[in-house]
Amino acid sequence: MITDPLFDLRGRVALVTGASGGLGEHFARTLAARGAVVVAAARRADRVAAVADAIRAGGGIAHAVTLDVTSAGSVEAAVRAAAEVAGPVDVLVNNAGVADTKASLELTEADWRRVLDTNLDGAWRMAQAVAKSMVADGRPGAIVNIASILGLRVATHLLPYAAAKAALVHVTKALALEWARHGIRVNAIASGYVVTDMNRDFFASEAGAAMKKRVPQRRVGSPADLDGALLLLASGAGAYMTGSVVVVDGGHLVNSL
Repeated sequence: MITDPLFDLRGRVALVTGASGGLGEHFARTLAARGAVVVAAARRADRVAAVADAIRAGGGIAHAVTLDVTSAGSVEAAVRAAAEVAGPVDVLVNNAGVADTKASLELTEADWRRVLDTNLDGAWRMAQAVAKSMVADGRPGAIVNIASILGLRVATHLLPYAAAKAALVHVTKALALEWARHGIRVNAIASGYVVTDMNRDFFASEAGAAMKKRVPQRRVGSPADLDGALLLLASGAGAYMTGSVVVVDGGHLVNSL
């Protein structure tokens, strides 16, 4: 376990949504490695339990709770459950998300609602529930919203995802303004393309190789490329940061038009 004092999270309880795999699982492991008591949360109870087991096997402290961010009742129950098993939440990582790659003319109302309800409404539900507990206890805390460079620029066939992430960027700034007086920092990571098990085959394909060429660093990221931003925003190292959107994208946003 790494205990660099600048990014030391010992004694902090970190709740990570969408932690059943992919980036969420990676974030949970990263925070645990810095000493946080991690609560892995997602809809798949068996999967988040396995993630928590793996963290404990590696010497970390972790618990699992079932969470559906599209349900206000589930959100409230998960925040209560996290406090019961680990203690009040100090750090929230709003990672749960879905995407739909249909052309905008083919999107249905249900397609649109599913993406917005998870990526935007779900993040808001979680942020409010955790912030209410912090304010009630008089505790400071950190909320890290996982946004995307698609919240700052757009791509085809990702309309609801881009709309949700753009809104999440503004939600981050608005909540930072409101909650600074309570000692609650709200920041976001605007990630570029990152390889996970869900997209690994695509980035190994010809189309994926073409996409890599549009990134100035000529590569897509790995989950570990987000660790620095995550630890900065979650720990005391970012104590004077709130309302910030940290872009981690290999230069993709500044590529030539």
